[in-house]
Amino acid sequence: MIYHLFEALKEYDIPGQGLMTYLSFRAMLASVTALLIALIIGKRIIRWLQKKQIGEEIRDLGLEGQMQKKGTPTMGGIIIIIALLTAVLLFCDLTNIYTIILIVTTLWFAGIGFADDSIKVFKHKKEGMSERGKLIAQILFGFGLGLTVCFSGQITVREKIPAGETVAETAKHISDTGEEQYDAVKSTKTTIPFIKNHEFDYKWLSPFSGKIGWYCKWAIYVLMIVFVITACSNGANLTDGMDGLTTGTSAIVVVVLGIFAYLSGNIINAQYLNIMYIPGTGEIAVFMAAFTGALVGFLWHNSYPAQVFMGDTGSLAIGGIIGVCAILIRKELLLPILCGVFMVEALSVVFQRSYFKYTKKRYGEGRRIFKMAPLHHHFQKEGIPALITAPKRALPEAKIVVRFWIVEIILAVATIALLKVR
Repeated sequence: MIYHLFEALKEYDIPGQGLMTYLSFRAMLASVTALLIALIIGKRIIRWLQKKQIGEEIRDLGLEGQMQKKGTPTMGGIIIIIALLTAVLLFCDLTNIYTIILIVTTLWFAGIGFADDSIKVFKHKKEGMSERGKLIAQILFGFGLGLTVCFSGQITVREKIPAGETVAETAKHISDTGEEQYDAVKSTKTTIPFIKNHEFDYKWLSPFSGKIGWYCKWAIYVLMIVFVITACSNGANLTDGMDGLTTGTSAIVVVVLGIFAYLSGNIINAQYLNIMYIPGTGEIAVFMAAFTGALVGFLWHNSYPAQVFMGDTGSLAIGGIIGVCAILIRKELLLPILCGVFMVEALSVVFQRSYFKYTKKRYGEGRRIFKMAPLHHHFQKEGIPALITAPKRALPEAKIVVRFWIVEIILAVATIALLKVR
């Protein structure tokens, strides 16, 4: 709103008005605003949740310090959502298609999580919403986003400037004429790591050519979008099991995606780094800056020992936003590296369940790969027979969380380095 207010008052000479045209300045304001809102309203929301006795119901799984968390307020993801959306409404361009998509994403996935938390808290059903129900809601959103990407004329990439034109020549042309020598095209191309000309086109997976091939490539792309969104959302949800684990890990991922969005939306930077130029994605950088501020502000209350848990209201929204952002800036194939923590956590659950069912069918008793899944709980258990027994002794929760953060920082640096390692 502040951004649009300054835009409406362009004709008036207001001191500092030009600063609002800079993405970096708006991103900074959005981040600080979201951080302060999360810090300020966090205490009040926590007190309100305590007053309403909206606390976490804990099953005794034999984890150190687990039962001490019983009654800790949950559904704290509301703090993240309020802080994020307030900053976005103030400083983002609300006419930008990418901003609109991300706002809808936030509300949709927060809504799914809120419904799940409400069933757990108010109806006292520990399982919450059925896995099928959550999956259907995620898939429906994925198809909706896929169709939007397919048919919206505002979601395009730009073809590269003819070979031989330097970054300096590109900058001079834009400065002299205000024009960009790029043709807007609807494309199913995305970024792929490790390869010099690191663009992958989903049409290469189509067994058909011609008109049928055109429909087939978009169908493949839409299915990929659905898979990425459901995987990210559920991966973040499964990672949410220790104080500050999902919050801190997500903040690191969000910073990297914000950097990618800024670079992809700038014609000079995109050409210099040889990455796809996607007009309008600079607004995603502002959104992700606000998201970072909201996450860090929430981490203040969620760090060990947590005063509040985010619940599915926060974790599903976090994963959904990360997945959608990666798709919009065509970096979804980098997620296995960037979101390595989420991926390993999700795979640990899949492998554990599959192996348990297989061994129970074959040997009459279920056996485990990990002492407990998701993976972060494996490091809290001891004395349970499993294929992987290390570490022999249970580690403190705070140590596990910080080590996971360190791993995620390493993955984030590696992902950024892939821009030049080709």
